Amino acid sequence: MIQVSLTSLAVDSRGLPVVILEPVIPASDTRRVLPIWIGTPEATAIMLAAEGATPPRPLVYDLMTTLLDRLDAQVVQVAITKLEAGTFHAEITLQTTHGEEVIDARPSDSIALATRTGAPIFVAEPVFAAAEVIESDSAESEE
Repeated sequence: MIQVSLTSLAVDSRGLPVVILEPVIPASDTRRVLPIWIGTPEATAIMLAAEGATPPRPLVYDLMTTLLDRLDAQVVQVAITKLEAGTFHAEITLQTTHGEEVIDARPSDSIALATRTGAPIFVAEPVFAAAEVIESDSAESEE
C-alpha cells in the first residue's frame, strides 16, 4: 500500500470534480498523482472538511463522525483497494470495542471521512500504477 495525501480538489474541463492524491513519500523525482473523479456532493463535503469549515447543519460525513465517536469507534485508515472496469473501490478500517472491522465503501466517501477524522489514506500499489498520471518536471533544464 502507498500512503497518499489529498493534494487538491479540482474541476475538470467538463465541470466534473476530481480529487488528486499524491504519495506522501515520493518514489522518485517524478511527480505521480492519482486522479479520482467524484460526485459534486462528495466534493463539497471534502472541500469543507479540508478547509476546516463548519456547515450550518451536519453533513452526512459529520453525522458519520459523530456516530463513530458515540459508539467509541475510530477510523484506523481508508484504502483504495481495487480498480474494476474503471470504477475504484475502497475500504474503511474501523477500530471498535469488538475489534477491527473493515467496511466496503466508495473512495469519495472514504476520503470525505478521512478528511474529518485525520485517518491516513492508502492506495493499493497495483491500483496506483494502473491509474496514475505522471507529471513532467517543469523545472527541467533545456540544453
